[in-house]
Amino acid sequence: MTELAEVNRMVVAGRQRMTPSEAFVETLVAQGVRHVFGIVGSAYMDALDLFPAAGIRFIPTVHEQGAAHMADGYFRASGRHGVCIGQNGPGITNFVTAIAAAYWAHSAVVAITPEAGTMTVGLGGFQETDQLAIFSKITRYQAHVNNPARMAELTARAFDRAILEMGPTQLNIPRDFFYGEIECEIPQPVRVERGAGGAASLDAAANLLAEARFPVIIAGGGVTLANGMDAVVALAETLDAPVCNSYLHNDTFPASHRLWCGPLGYHGSKAAMKVLARADVVLALGSRLGPFGVLPQYGIDYWPAAAKLIQVDADPRVLGLVKKTAVTVCGDAREAALALAARLKSRTLACAANRDERLGIVRAEKEAWAAELAAWDFERDPWSLEVAKDSKYMHPRQMLRELARAMPEDAMVSTDIGNICQIANAYLRFERPRSMFGAMMFGNCGYAFPAIIGCKVAAPERTAIAYVGDGAWAMSMGEILTCVREKIPVTAVVFNNQQWGAEKKNHVDFYSQRFLGVDLENPSFAGIARAMGAEGVTVERVADVAEAFRAACRAQKEGKTTVVEMMCTRELGDPFRRDALRKPVRLLEKYRAYS
Repeated sequence: MTELAEVNRMVVAGRQRMTPSEAFVETLVAQGVRHVFGIVGSAYMDALDLFPAAGIRFIPTVHEQGAAHMADGYFRASGRHGVCIGQNGPGITNFVTAIAAAYWAHSAVVAITPEAGTMTVGLGGFQETDQLAIFSKITRYQAHVNNPARMAELTARAFDRAILEMGPTQLNIPRDFFYGEIECEIPQPVRVERGAGGAASLDAAANLLAEARFPVIIAGGGVTLANGMDAVVALAETLDAPVCNSYLHNDTFPASHRLWCGPLGYHGSKAAMKVLARADVVLALGSRLGPFGVLPQYGIDYWPAAAKLIQVDADPRVLGLVKKTAVTVCGDAREAALALAARLKSRTLACAANRDERLGIVRAEKEAWAAELAAWDFERDPWSLEVAKDSKYMHPRQMLRELARAMPEDAMVSTDIGNICQIANAYLRFERPRSMFGAMMFGNCGYAFPAIIGCKVAAPERTAIAYVGDGAWAMSMGEILTCVREKIPVTAVVFNNQQWGAEKKNHVDFYSQRFLGVDLENPSFAGIARAMGAEGVTVERVADVAEAFRAACRAQKEGKTTVVEMMCTRELGDPFRRDALRKPVRLLEKYRAYS
Protein backbone atom coordinates (compact mmCIF):
# COMPACT_ATOMS: atom_id res chain seq x y z
CA MET A 1 0.00 0.00 0.00
CA THR A 2 1.31 3.45 -0.85
CA GLU A 3 2.13 5.96 1.88
CA LEU A 4 -0.69 8.19 0.62
CA ALA A 5 -3.18 5.32 0.78
CA GLU A 6 -2.05 4.39 4.31
CA VAL A 7 -2.57 7.94 5.48
CA ASN A 8 -5.95 8.02 3.80
CA ARG A 9 -7.08 4.94 5.71
CA MET A 10 -7.78 7.43 8.50
CA VAL A 11 -11.48 8.26 8.41
CA VAL A 12 -12.45 11.90 8.22
CA ALA A 13 -13.89 13.12 11.52
CA GLY A 14 -16.95 15.23 12.22
CA ARG A 15 -19.62 16.54 9.90
CA GLN A 16 -18.12 17.68 6.60
CA ARG A 17 -19.06 18.54 3.04
CA MET A 18 -18.16 15.86 0.53
CA THR A 19 -19.50 14.09 -2.54
CA PRO A 20 -21.66 10.97 -2.13
CA SER A 21 -18.85 8.93 -3.71
CA GLU A 22 -16.48 10.23 -1.04
CA ALA A 23 -19.02 9.43 1.68
CA PHE A 24 -19.40 5.90 0.31
CA VAL A 25 -15.65 5.26 0.15
CA GLU A 26 -15.00 6.85 3.55
CA THR A 27 -17.60 4.52 5.05
CA LEU A 28 -15.86 1.51 3.49
CA VAL A 29 -12.63 2.68 5.10
CA ALA A 30 -14.36 3.09 8.46
CA GLN A 31 -15.63 -0.49 8.18
CA GLY A 32 -12.10 -1.77 7.58
CA VAL A 33 -12.58 -2.70 3.92
CA ARG A 34 -9.30 -3.31 2.11
CA HIS A 35 -10.43 -5.52 -0.79
CA VAL A 36 -13.42 -5.40 -3.13
CA PHE A 37 -14.12 -8.05 -5.80
CA GLY A 38 -16.04 -7.30 -8.98
CA ILE A 39 -16.12 -6.24 -12.59
CA VAL A 40 -15.67 -2.60 -13.52
CA GLY A 41 -18.79 -0.71 -14.54
CA SER A 42 -19.82 2.82 -15.38
CA ALA A 43 -22.54 2.74 -12.71
CA TYR A 44 -20.07 3.19 -9.84
CA MET A 45 -16.96 4.48 -11.58
CA ASP A 46 -16.91 7.78 -9.71
CA ALA A 47 -16.49 5.89 -6.43
CA LEU A 48 -14.14 3.31 -7.92
CA ASP A 49 -11.76 6.10 -8.92
CA LEU A 50 -11.20 6.82 -5.20
CA PHE A 51 -10.39 3.24 -4.14
CA PRO A 52 -6.58 3.41 -4.61
CA ALA A 53 -6.21 6.65 -2.66
CA ALA A 54 -8.31 5.15 0.15
CA GLY A 55 -6.14 2.04 0.38
CA ILE A 56 -8.78 -0.27 -1.10
CA ARG A 57 -7.64 -2.86 -3.63
CA PHE A 58 -10.15 -3.54 -6.37
CA ILE A 59 -9.76 -7.12 -7.67
CA PRO A 60 -11.28 -7.47 -11.14
CA THR A 61 -12.69 -10.92 -11.78
CA VAL A 62 -13.76 -12.86 -14.86
CA HIS A 63 -17.41 -13.18 -13.80
CA GLU A 64 -19.54 -11.52 -11.13
CA GLN A 65 -20.57 -14.88 -9.67
CA GLY A 66 -16.89 -15.53 -9.11
CA ALA A 67 -16.54 -12.14 -7.43
CA ALA A 68 -19.30 -12.89 -4.94
CA HIS A 69 -17.87 -16.36 -4.20
CA MET A 70 -14.49 -14.71 -3.62
CA ALA A 71 -16.12 -12.30 -1.19
CA ASP A 72 -17.67 -15.29 0.59
CA GLY A 73 -14.33 -17.07 0.83
CA TYR A 74 -12.66 -13.86 2.00
CA PHE A 75 -15.08 -13.54 4.91
CA ARG A 76 -14.90 -17.21 5.87
CA ALA A 77 -11.09 -17.19 5.91
CA SER A 78 -10.71 -13.91 7.79
CA GLY A 79 -13.90 -13.03 9.68
CA ARG A 80 -13.87 -9.63 7.92
CA HIS A 81 -16.53 -8.43 5.52
CA GLY A 82 -16.38 -9.84 2.01
CA VAL A 83 -17.36 -7.16 -0.50
CA CYS A 84 -18.42 -7.46 -4.14
CA ILE A 85 -19.65 -4.87 -6.64
CA GLY A 86 -20.76 -4.86 -10.26
CA GLN A 87 -22.54 -3.03 -13.04
CA ASN A 88 -26.27 -2.43 -12.65
CA GLY A 89 -28.60 -4.96 -14.28
CA PRO A 90 -26.79 -8.00 -15.72
CA GLY A 91 -23.71 -7.54 -13.57
CA ILE A 92 -25.84 -7.56 -10.45
CA THR A 93 -28.06 -10.48 -11.46
CA ASN A 94 -24.86 -12.51 -11.91
CA PHE A 95 -24.35 -12.23 -8.14
CA VAL A 96 -27.51 -14.16 -7.30
CA THR A 97 -26.23 -17.74 -7.07
CA ALA A 98 -23.19 -16.79 -5.01
CA ILE A 99 -25.15 -14.55 -2.63
CA ALA A 100 -27.60 -17.42 -2.07
CA ALA A 101 -24.63 -19.64 -1.22
CA ALA A 102 -23.33 -17.01 1.21
CA TYR A 103 -26.78 -16.82 2.82
CA TRP A 104 -26.72 -20.51 3.76
CA ALA A 105 -23.09 -20.24 4.88
CA HIS A 106 -23.90 -17.29 7.22
CA SER A 107 -21.19 -15.26 5.49
CA ALA A 108 -21.03 -11.51 6.08
CA VAL A 109 -20.85 -10.58 2.41
CA VAL A 110 -21.93 -7.10 1.34
CA ALA A 111 -23.21 -7.05 -2.23
CA ILE A 112 -22.99 -3.47 -3.50
CA THR A 113 -25.53 -3.17 -6.29
CA PRO A 114 -25.55 0.10 -8.24
CA GLU A 115 -28.85 0.35 -10.12
CA ALA A 116 -30.31 2.29 -13.02
CA GLY A 117 -30.59 6.05 -12.56
CA THR A 118 -33.67 7.43 -10.80
CA MET A 119 -34.87 9.42 -13.82
CA THR A 120 -35.22 6.32 -16.01
CA VAL A 121 -36.49 3.71 -13.51
CA GLY A 122 -39.65 2.10 -14.89
CA LEU A 123 -38.99 3.16 -18.45
CA GLY A 124 -37.32 -0.07 -19.48
CA GLY A 125 -33.98 1.59 -19.93
CA PHE A 126 -30.58 0.05 -20.59
CA GLN A 127 -29.50 -2.55 -17.97
CA GLU A 128 -32.55 -1.96 -15.76
CA THR A 129 -34.19 -4.48 -13.42
CA ASP A 130 -35.75 -4.48 -9.96
CA GLN A 131 -32.64 -5.40 -8.00
CA LEU A 132 -34.16 -5.35 -4.52
CA ALA A 133 -36.83 -7.95 -5.26
CA ILE A 134 -34.26 -10.34 -6.71
CA PHE A 135 -32.22 -10.50 -3.49
CA SER A 136 -35.08 -10.19 -0.99
CA LYS A 137 -35.05 -13.87 0.05
CA ILE A 138 -31.30 -14.46 0.04
CA THR A 139 -30.04 -11.52 2.11
CA ARG A 140 -30.36 -10.73 5.81
CA TYR A 141 -30.84 -7.01 5.20
CA GLN A 142 -31.32 -4.69 2.24
CA ALA A 143 -30.34 -1.02 2.29
CA HIS A 144 -31.61 1.17 -0.54
CA VAL A 145 -30.05 4.61 -0.78
CA ASN A 146 -33.15 6.75 -1.39
CA ASN A 147 -31.32 10.08 -1.17
CA PRO A 148 -27.64 10.94 -1.73
CA ALA A 149 -27.52 12.61 1.71
CA ARG A 150 -28.05 9.17 3.30
CA MET A 151 -25.15 7.49 1.47
CA ALA A 152 -22.87 7.10 4.51
CA GLU A 153 -25.70 6.19 6.88
CA LEU A 154 -27.11 3.38 4.74
CA THR A 155 -23.72 2.10 3.59
CA ALA A 156 -22.68 1.75 7.22
CA ARG A 157 -25.93 0.01 8.10
CA ALA A 158 -25.49 -2.60 5.37
CA PHE A 159 -22.03 -3.42 6.73
CA ASP A 160 -23.16 -3.43 10.36
CA ARG A 161 -26.12 -5.70 9.67
CA ALA A 162 -23.99 -8.23 7.77
CA ILE A 163 -22.07 -8.86 11.00
CA LEU A 164 -25.03 -8.49 13.36
CA GLU A 165 -27.36 -10.68 11.27
CA MET A 166 -24.64 -13.20 10.33
CA GLY A 167 -25.27 -13.22 6.61
CA PRO A 168 -25.12 -11.31 3.33
CA THR A 169 -26.62 -7.87 2.91
CA GLN A 170 -27.37 -5.75 -0.14
CA LEU A 171 -26.51 -2.09 -0.58
CA ASN A 172 -28.55 -0.78 -3.52
CA ILE A 173 -27.49 2.62 -4.91
CA PRO A 174 -29.06 4.47 -7.86
CA ARG A 175 -26.17 5.28 -10.15
CA ASP A 176 -26.91 9.02 -10.26
CA PHE A 177 -26.68 9.24 -6.45
CA PHE A 178 -22.87 8.96 -6.50
CA TYR A 179 -22.69 12.55 -7.78
CA GLY A 180 -23.35 15.94 -6.22
CA GLU A 181 -22.47 17.50 -2.87
CA ILE A 182 -23.72 16.54 0.60
CA GLU A 183 -22.93 17.23 4.23
CA CYS A 184 -22.61 14.23 6.52
CA GLU A 185 -20.63 12.46 9.22
CA ILE A 186 -19.08 9.04 8.62
CA PRO A 187 -20.66 6.56 11.09
CA GLN A 188 -18.46 4.38 13.26
CA PRO A 189 -19.08 0.62 12.95
CA VAL A 190 -21.68 -0.87 15.27
CA ARG A 191 -20.57 -4.14 16.84
CA VAL A 192 -22.17 -6.05 19.69
CA GLU A 193 -20.56 -8.31 22.24
CA ARG A 194 -22.37 -11.61 22.04
CA GLY A 195 -23.10 -13.32 25.32
CA ALA A 196 -23.29 -16.92 26.43
CA GLY A 197 -27.07 -16.97 26.67
CA GLY A 198 -29.60 -16.77 29.47
CA ALA A 199 -28.53 -17.94 32.91
CA ALA A 200 -31.54 -20.22 33.34
CA SER A 201 -31.05 -21.99 30.01
CA LEU A 202 -27.32 -22.41 30.66
CA ASP A 203 -28.08 -23.88 34.10
CA ALA A 204 -30.57 -26.29 32.56
CA ALA A 205 -28.04 -27.31 29.91
CA ALA A 206 -25.33 -27.83 32.51
CA ASN A 207 -27.65 -29.95 34.65
CA LEU A 208 -28.53 -32.13 31.66
CA LEU A 209 -24.88 -32.58 30.73
CA ALA A 210 -23.98 -33.41 34.32
CA GLU A 211 -26.61 -36.18 34.34
CA ALA A 212 -25.49 -37.61 30.97
CA ARG A 213 -23.71 -40.94 30.85
CA PHE A 214 -22.73 -40.65 27.17
CA PRO A 215 -22.65 -36.96 26.18
CA VAL A 216 -21.63 -36.14 22.60
CA ILE A 217 -20.81 -32.67 21.24
CA ILE A 218 -21.53 -31.57 17.68
CA ALA A 219 -19.29 -28.63 16.73
CA GLY A 220 -20.93 -26.60 13.97
CA GLY A 221 -20.02 -23.62 11.84
CA GLY A 222 -21.01 -21.25 14.64
CA VAL A 223 -17.91 -22.41 16.51
CA THR A 224 -15.73 -20.99 13.74
CA LEU A 225 -17.76 -17.79 13.46
CA ALA A 226 -17.29 -17.29 17.22
CA ASN A 227 -13.56 -18.16 17.12
CA GLY A 228 -14.48 -20.82 19.65
CA MET A 229 -12.42 -23.93 18.90
CA ASP A 230 -10.36 -23.59 22.08
CA ALA A 231 -13.52 -23.18 24.17
CA VAL A 232 -15.04 -26.34 22.67
CA VAL A 233 -11.82 -28.22 23.42
CA ALA A 234 -12.00 -27.06 27.04
CA LEU A 235 -15.64 -28.11 27.38
CA ALA A 236 -15.03 -31.49 25.72
CA GLU A 237 -12.12 -32.17 28.07
CA THR A 238 -14.21 -31.20 31.10
CA LEU A 239 -16.76 -33.87 30.16
CA ASP A 240 -14.41 -36.23 28.32
CA ALA A 241 -17.11 -36.06 25.66
CA PRO A 242 -16.44 -37.12 22.07
CA VAL A 243 -16.83 -34.39 19.46
CA CYS A 244 -18.27 -34.71 15.95
CA ASN A 245 -17.87 -32.02 13.30
CA SER A 246 -21.09 -30.94 11.64
CA TYR A 247 -21.36 -31.50 7.89
CA LEU A 248 -18.65 -29.70 5.88
CA HIS A 249 -17.21 -28.15 9.04
CA ASN A 250 -14.23 -30.46 9.51
CA ASP A 251 -12.26 -27.50 10.91
CA THR A 252 -14.30 -26.89 14.10
CA PHE A 253 -12.31 -29.29 16.31
CA PRO A 254 -8.66 -30.39 15.99
CA ALA A 255 -8.41 -33.75 14.24
CA SER A 256 -5.42 -34.85 16.32
CA HIS A 257 -7.35 -34.51 19.58
CA ARG A 258 -8.20 -37.75 21.40
CA LEU A 259 -11.90 -36.76 21.57
CA TRP A 260 -12.28 -35.94 17.85
CA CYS A 261 -14.47 -38.37 15.91
CA GLY A 262 -14.78 -36.71 12.50
CA PRO A 263 -17.55 -35.22 10.38
CA LEU A 264 -21.18 -36.22 10.22
CA GLY A 265 -23.28 -36.23 7.06
CA TYR A 266 -22.66 -37.18 3.48
CA HIS A 267 -19.52 -39.32 3.09
CA GLY A 268 -18.49 -38.43 6.63
CA SER A 269 -16.95 -40.50 9.41
CA LYS A 270 -18.52 -43.81 10.41
CA ALA A 271 -16.82 -43.38 13.76
CA ALA A 272 -18.62 -40.09 14.36
CA MET A 273 -21.94 -41.60 13.32
CA LYS A 274 -21.62 -44.71 15.48
CA VAL A 275 -20.49 -42.68 18.49
CA LEU A 276 -23.33 -40.19 18.07
CA ALA A 277 -25.82 -43.06 17.87
CA ARG A 278 -24.85 -44.03 21.45
CA ALA A 279 -25.45 -40.57 22.93
CA ASP A 280 -27.99 -40.00 25.68
CA VAL A 281 -27.38 -36.21 25.56
CA VAL A 282 -26.30 -34.31 22.45
CA LEU A 283 -24.90 -30.78 22.69
CA ALA A 284 -25.09 -29.00 19.32
CA LEU A 285 -22.86 -25.93 19.43
CA GLY A 286 -23.38 -23.39 16.66
CA SER A 287 -25.32 -25.73 14.38
CA ARG A 288 -28.84 -25.54 13.03
CA LEU A 289 -28.67 -29.32 12.46
CA GLY A 290 -29.82 -28.94 8.87
CA PRO A 291 -31.65 -32.01 7.55
CA PHE A 292 -29.10 -32.82 4.86
CA GLY A 293 -26.28 -32.76 7.41
CA VAL A 294 -27.78 -35.52 9.57
CA LEU A 295 -29.16 -37.84 6.88
CA PRO A 296 -28.45 -41.57 7.22
CA GLN A 297 -25.21 -42.53 5.55
CA TYR A 298 -23.50 -45.86 4.77
CA GLY A 299 -26.84 -47.44 5.71
CA ILE A 300 -26.54 -46.04 9.25
CA ASP A 301 -29.50 -44.08 10.67
CA TYR A 302 -27.32 -42.59 13.37
CA TRP A 303 -29.38 -39.76 14.88
CA PRO A 304 -30.11 -40.85 18.50
CA ALA A 305 -33.88 -40.32 18.61
CA ALA A 306 -34.11 -41.02 22.33
CA ALA A 307 -31.28 -38.66 23.28
CA LYS A 308 -31.96 -35.28 24.84
CA LEU A 309 -30.76 -32.40 22.66
CA ILE A 310 -29.21 -29.16 23.87
CA GLN A 311 -28.96 -26.70 20.99
CA VAL A 312 -26.84 -23.55 21.25
CA ASP A 313 -26.98 -20.95 18.50
CA ALA A 314 -26.68 -17.19 18.20
CA ASP A 315 -29.59 -17.14 15.74
CA PRO A 316 -32.86 -17.74 17.62
CA ARG A 317 -34.63 -18.62 14.39
CA VAL A 318 -32.84 -21.96 14.07
CA LEU A 319 -33.35 -23.16 17.63
CA GLY A 320 -35.57 -26.24 17.62
CA LEU A 321 -36.17 -25.80 13.91
CA VAL A 322 -35.07 -29.23 12.67
CA LYS A 323 -34.70 -31.44 15.75
CA LYS A 324 -36.75 -31.48 18.95
CA THR A 325 -34.78 -29.88 21.76
CA ALA A 326 -34.78 -30.44 25.51
CA VAL A 327 -32.90 -27.18 26.17
CA THR A 328 -32.29 -24.23 23.85
CA VAL A 329 -29.64 -21.61 24.48
CA CYS A 330 -29.57 -18.46 22.37
CA GLY A 331 -25.94 -17.52 22.67
CA ASP A 332 -22.50 -17.31 21.13
CA ALA A 333 -20.97 -20.76 20.70
CA ARG A 334 -17.66 -19.77 22.28
CA GLU A 335 -19.14 -17.94 25.25
CA ALA A 336 -21.71 -20.66 25.84
CA ALA A 337 -19.03 -23.38 25.79
CA LEU A 338 -16.96 -21.45 28.33
CA ALA A 339 -20.00 -20.83 30.53
CA LEU A 340 -21.01 -24.49 30.46
CA ALA A 341 -17.47 -25.65 31.27
CA ALA A 342 -17.40 -23.28 34.26
CA ARG A 343 -20.75 -24.56 35.54
CA LEU A 344 -19.78 -28.21 35.13
CA LYS A 345 -16.66 -27.87 37.24
CA SER A 346 -18.83 -27.44 40.34
CA ARG A 347 -21.13 -30.37 39.51
CA THR A 348 -20.79 -34.11 39.95
CA LEU A 349 -20.62 -35.66 36.49
CA ALA A 350 -22.42 -38.95 35.91
CA CYS A 351 -20.21 -39.63 32.90
CA ALA A 352 -17.13 -39.76 35.15
CA ALA A 353 -18.25 -43.19 36.38
CA ASN A 354 -18.00 -44.82 32.96
CA ARG A 355 -15.25 -42.62 31.52
CA ASP A 356 -12.84 -45.43 30.63
CA GLU A 357 -15.54 -47.56 29.02
CA ARG A 358 -16.87 -44.62 27.00
CA LEU A 359 -13.46 -43.51 25.81
CA GLY A 360 -12.66 -47.09 24.93
CA ILE A 361 -15.72 -47.19 22.66
CA VAL A 362 -14.66 -43.93 21.03
CA ARG A 363 -11.12 -45.21 20.50
CA ALA A 364 -12.33 -48.50 19.02
CA GLU A 365 -14.73 -46.83 16.59
CA LYS A 366 -12.03 -44.41 15.41
CA GLU A 367 -9.53 -47.24 14.92
CA ALA A 368 -12.07 -49.33 13.03
CA TRP A 369 -12.96 -46.43 10.72
CA ALA A 370 -9.31 -45.56 10.12
CA ALA A 371 -8.60 -49.18 9.19
CA GLU A 372 -11.62 -49.31 6.88
CA LEU A 373 -10.59 -46.10 5.11
CA ALA A 374 -7.01 -47.34 4.74
CA ALA A 375 -8.23 -50.52 3.04
CA TRP A 376 -11.04 -48.92 1.00
CA ASP A 377 -9.31 -48.74 -2.37
CA PHE A 378 -12.32 -48.66 -4.70
CA GLU A 379 -16.11 -48.58 -4.75
CA ARG A 380 -17.61 -52.05 -4.53
CA ASP A 381 -21.00 -51.73 -6.21
CA PRO A 382 -21.41 -53.68 -9.49
CA TRP A 383 -21.47 -50.57 -11.69
CA SER A 384 -18.23 -49.18 -10.28
CA LEU A 385 -16.46 -52.54 -10.41
CA GLU A 386 -17.38 -52.92 -14.08
CA VAL A 387 -16.37 -49.43 -15.27
CA ALA A 388 -13.13 -49.43 -13.28
CA LYS A 389 -12.06 -52.92 -14.36
CA ASP A 390 -10.25 -51.93 -17.52
CA SER A 391 -9.57 -48.27 -16.76
CA LYS A 392 -6.00 -47.00 -16.81
CA TYR A 393 -6.94 -44.16 -14.49
CA MET A 394 -6.91 -43.78 -10.72
CA HIS A 395 -9.42 -45.04 -8.19
CA PRO A 396 -10.73 -41.86 -6.51
CA ARG A 397 -10.32 -43.13 -2.95
CA GLN A 398 -6.69 -44.10 -3.46
CA MET A 399 -6.04 -40.68 -4.96
CA LEU A 400 -7.82 -38.84 -2.11
CA ARG A 401 -5.81 -40.81 0.44
CA GLU A 402 -2.56 -39.70 -1.20
CA LEU A 403 -3.72 -36.07 -1.29
CA ALA A 404 -4.56 -36.23 2.42
CA ARG A 405 -1.11 -37.60 3.25
CA ALA A 406 0.58 -34.82 1.26
CA MET A 407 -1.63 -32.00 2.55
CA PRO A 408 0.39 -29.01 3.90
CA GLU A 409 -0.15 -28.24 7.59
CA ASP A 410 -1.21 -24.67 6.82
CA ALA A 411 -3.71 -25.64 4.13
CA MET A 412 -7.07 -24.05 3.46
CA VAL A 413 -9.23 -26.36 1.33
CA SER A 414 -12.44 -25.50 -0.51
CA THR A 415 -14.60 -28.30 -1.86
CA ASP A 416 -17.08 -28.06 -4.68
CA ILE A 417 -20.30 -30.01 -4.98
CA GLY A 418 -19.93 -33.37 -6.72
CA ASN A 419 -19.27 -37.06 -6.15
CA ILE A 420 -15.50 -37.17 -5.66
CA CYS A 421 -15.40 -33.82 -3.87
CA GLN A 422 -17.91 -35.13 -1.35
CA ILE A 423 -16.09 -38.42 -0.85
CA ALA A 424 -13.17 -36.20 0.18
CA ASN A 425 -15.20 -35.30 3.28
CA ALA A 426 -13.98 -38.53 4.86
CA TYR A 427 -10.31 -37.70 4.26
CA LEU A 428 -9.97 -33.98 5.04
CA ARG A 429 -8.64 -33.30 8.53
CA PHE A 430 -7.60 -30.01 10.07
CA GLU A 431 -6.00 -28.70 13.23
CA ARG A 432 -7.02 -25.07 13.02
CA PRO A 433 -10.23 -23.18 12.24
CA ARG A 434 -11.03 -21.37 8.99
CA SER A 435 -9.48 -24.20 7.00
CA MET A 436 -12.38 -25.91 5.19
CA PHE A 437 -14.84 -24.15 2.93
CA GLY A 438 -17.73 -26.10 1.42
CA ALA A 439 -20.53 -24.94 -0.83
CA MET A 440 -22.86 -25.65 2.12
CA MET A 441 -26.59 -26.08 1.80
CA PHE A 442 -27.11 -24.14 -1.43
CA GLY A 443 -24.96 -26.78 -3.07
CA ASN A 444 -24.06 -24.92 -6.25
CA CYS A 445 -21.42 -26.07 -8.70
CA GLY A 446 -18.59 -23.67 -9.48
CA TYR A 447 -18.11 -22.54 -5.88
CA ALA A 448 -14.76 -23.93 -4.76
CA PHE A 449 -12.27 -22.27 -7.10
CA PRO A 450 -13.39 -18.64 -6.79
CA ALA A 451 -14.01 -19.12 -3.06
CA ILE A 452 -10.43 -20.26 -2.47
CA ILE A 453 -9.16 -17.23 -4.40
CA GLY A 454 -10.99 -15.04 -1.89
CA CYS A 455 -9.53 -17.11 0.94
CA LYS A 456 -6.02 -16.56 -0.44
CA VAL A 457 -6.54 -12.80 -0.62
CA ALA A 458 -7.68 -12.85 3.02
CA ALA A 459 -4.85 -15.13 4.23
CA PRO A 460 -1.99 -14.86 1.70
CA GLU A 461 0.44 -16.65 4.01
CA ARG A 462 -1.54 -19.91 3.91
CA THR A 463 -1.62 -22.58 1.19
CA ALA A 464 -4.93 -22.34 -0.68
CA ILE A 465 -6.31 -25.48 -2.37
CA ALA A 466 -9.56 -26.09 -4.25
CA TYR A 467 -11.02 -29.55 -4.83
CA VAL A 468 -13.20 -29.37 -7.96
CA GLY A 469 -14.95 -31.90 -10.17
CA ASP A 470 -14.66 -31.59 -13.93
CA GLY A 471 -18.23 -30.36 -14.40
CA ALA A 472 -17.89 -27.62 -11.82
CA TRP A 473 -14.43 -26.78 -13.11
CA ALA A 474 -15.78 -25.97 -16.56
CA MET A 475 -18.08 -23.42 -14.88
CA SER A 476 -15.36 -21.66 -12.93
CA MET A 477 -11.98 -22.17 -14.60
CA GLY A 478 -12.14 -18.76 -16.24
CA GLU A 479 -11.03 -17.35 -12.90
CA ILE A 480 -7.56 -18.73 -13.64
CA LEU A 481 -7.16 -15.38 -15.40
CA THR A 482 -7.96 -13.58 -12.14
CA CYS A 483 -5.20 -15.55 -10.40
CA VAL A 484 -2.69 -14.82 -13.15
CA ARG A 485 -3.55 -11.16 -13.75
CA GLU A 486 -3.86 -10.25 -10.08
CA LYS A 487 -1.01 -12.47 -8.87
CA ILE A 488 -3.14 -14.48 -6.47
CA PRO A 489 -1.53 -17.95 -6.47
CA VAL A 490 -3.70 -20.95 -5.59
CA THR A 491 -3.71 -24.68 -6.31
CA ALA A 492 -6.70 -26.30 -8.03
CA VAL A 493 -7.04 -30.07 -7.89
CA VAL A 494 -9.45 -31.05 -10.67
CA PHE A 495 -11.02 -34.51 -10.59
CA ASN A 496 -11.51 -35.50 -14.22
CA ASN A 497 -13.75 -38.55 -14.52
CA GLN A 498 -15.61 -37.16 -17.56
CA GLN A 499 -19.04 -37.24 -15.99
CA TRP A 500 -21.52 -35.52 -13.73
CA GLY A 501 -20.91 -38.19 -11.12
CA ALA A 502 -23.55 -37.36 -8.51
CA GLU A 503 -26.36 -37.36 -11.07
CA LYS A 504 -24.98 -40.38 -12.88
CA LYS A 505 -25.17 -42.34 -9.63
CA ASN A 506 -28.90 -41.63 -9.55
CA HIS A 507 -29.22 -42.97 -13.10
CA VAL A 508 -27.43 -46.14 -11.97
CA ASP A 509 -29.52 -46.64 -8.83
CA PHE A 510 -32.96 -45.48 -9.98
CA TYR A 511 -33.12 -45.38 -13.78
CA SER A 512 -31.55 -48.64 -14.97
CA GLN A 513 -28.46 -46.89 -16.35
CA ARG A 514 -30.45 -44.82 -18.86
CA PHE A 515 -27.88 -42.00 -18.99
CA LEU A 516 -29.00 -38.59 -20.18
CA GLY A 517 -26.76 -35.53 -20.01
CA VAL A 518 -24.26 -36.98 -17.56
CA ASP A 519 -21.32 -37.97 -19.76
CA LEU A 520 -18.72 -35.30 -20.51
CA GLU A 521 -16.02 -35.01 -23.15
CA ASN A 522 -13.30 -32.89 -21.61
CA PRO A 523 -10.25 -31.24 -23.13
CA SER A 524 -6.93 -31.20 -21.29
CA PHE A 525 -7.64 -28.94 -18.35
CA ALA A 526 -3.91 -28.83 -17.59
CA GLY A 527 -3.28 -27.67 -21.15
CA ILE A 528 -5.93 -24.94 -20.84
CA ALA A 529 -4.32 -23.77 -17.61
CA ARG A 530 -0.95 -23.42 -19.31
CA ALA A 531 -2.53 -21.51 -22.19
CA MET A 532 -4.03 -19.10 -19.65
CA GLY A 533 -0.68 -18.39 -18.03
CA ALA A 534 -0.83 -20.81 -15.09
CA GLU A 535 0.98 -24.08 -14.48
CA GLY A 536 -0.77 -27.32 -15.45
CA VAL A 537 0.04 -30.95 -14.80
CA THR A 538 -1.89 -34.15 -15.56
CA VAL A 539 -1.67 -37.11 -13.16
CA GLU A 540 -2.74 -40.60 -14.21
CA ARG A 541 -1.05 -42.82 -11.59
CA VAL A 542 -1.60 -42.94 -7.83
CA ALA A 543 2.16 -43.17 -7.34
CA ASP A 544 2.53 -39.68 -8.84
CA VAL A 545 -0.22 -37.93 -6.85
CA ALA A 546 1.69 -36.85 -3.76
CA GLU A 547 4.69 -35.37 -5.54
CA ALA A 548 2.60 -33.56 -8.15
CA PHE A 549 0.46 -32.09 -5.37
CA ARG A 550 3.46 -31.07 -3.24
CA ALA A 551 5.12 -29.48 -6.27
CA ALA A 552 1.97 -27.46 -6.97
CA CYS A 553 1.87 -26.26 -3.36
CA ARG A 554 5.56 -25.32 -3.52
CA ALA A 555 4.89 -23.39 -6.73
CA GLN A 556 2.12 -21.52 -4.94
CA LYS A 557 4.66 -20.32 -2.38
CA GLU A 558 6.65 -19.00 -5.34
CA GLY A 559 3.62 -17.10 -6.65
CA LYS A 560 2.35 -19.57 -9.25
CA THR A 561 -1.16 -20.92 -9.74
CA THR A 562 -1.23 -24.60 -10.69
CA VAL A 563 -4.01 -26.84 -11.98
CA VAL A 564 -3.41 -30.48 -11.04
CA GLU A 565 -5.65 -32.56 -13.28
CA MET A 566 -6.37 -35.94 -11.69
CA MET A 567 -7.53 -38.56 -14.19
CA CYS A 568 -9.99 -40.80 -12.36
CA THR A 569 -12.05 -43.87 -13.11
CA ARG A 570 -15.80 -43.47 -13.46
CA GLU A 571 -16.66 -45.41 -10.30
CA LEU A 572 -19.18 -43.68 -8.05
CA GLY A 573 -19.77 -43.25 -4.34
CA ASP A 574 -23.16 -43.05 -2.63
CA PRO A 575 -25.64 -40.61 -4.19
CA PHE A 576 -26.42 -37.16 -2.85
CA ARG A 577 -30.16 -37.45 -2.54
CA ARG A 578 -31.23 -41.03 -2.01
CA ASP A 579 -33.82 -39.57 0.37
CA ALA A 580 -35.38 -37.43 -2.37
CA LEU A 581 -35.75 -40.00 -5.16
CA ARG A 582 -38.07 -42.95 -5.71
CA LYS A 583 -38.06 -45.86 -8.08
CA PRO A 584 -39.92 -44.63 -11.17
CA VAL A 585 -43.53 -45.59 -11.81
CA ARG A 586 -44.92 -45.30 -15.37
CA LEU A 587 -48.66 -45.46 -16.08
CA LEU A 588 -48.81 -44.79 -19.80
CA GLU A 589 -48.19 -47.86 -21.95
CA LYS A 590 -45.60 -46.12 -24.14
CA TYR A 591 -43.41 -45.48 -21.08
CA ARG A 592 -43.80 -48.84 -19.31
CA ALA A 593 -40.33 -49.93 -20.41
CA TYR A 594 -38.90 -47.11 -18.31
CA SER A 595 -40.35 -48.24 -14.99
